[in-house]
Amino acid sequence: MSDQILEQQSNQVKSTQDQPILDYWHVWTDEQGISHQSRRQIQNFKLKSIADSASPQWIAQFKQKGATVVFSVLPVGWTGIWHENPKPQWIIPLSGRWFVETMDGQRVEMGAGDISFGADQNTKEDSQGRKGHLSGTIGNEPAVLVMIQFDETPPME
Repeated sequence: MSDQILEQQSNQVKSTQDQPILDYWHVWTDEQGISHQSRRQIQNFKLKSIADSASPQWIAQFKQKGATVVFSVLPVGWTGIWHENPKPQWIIPLSGRWFVETMDGQRVEMGAGDISFGADQNTKEDSQGRKGHLSGTIGNEPAVLVMIQFDETPPME
């Protein structure tokens, strides 16, 4: 596909769509070893072609060595134990619903299309024996999740 055609398509999309902003939940650890959750945004999308013959699309890339993709199915009624994320990881529900409760008492319920980033490593056990976060399923169907795990926390800016 010629550069001129790509440029025309790019201009057409720019004139009809704003740059997307994608919200996600970030699970993290503070200096006292307490886990928290806060809303964050991915805003660094670029309108470009993913391949020579493809029309331009909004793409945000986070490249890093040492990544693993994991698919998980949490059974109906499943509730885990308090634990830290094993590695920094994006967690995206594909179907069903699940929750994450952090040590500060915040509980967030998520379903298909919601995004969470788990980075609560190095929490300190509190007086109630909680460390990291608690998670489990909601409703009468399994929660199917995809997790993209990293050896190190990827740059988020």
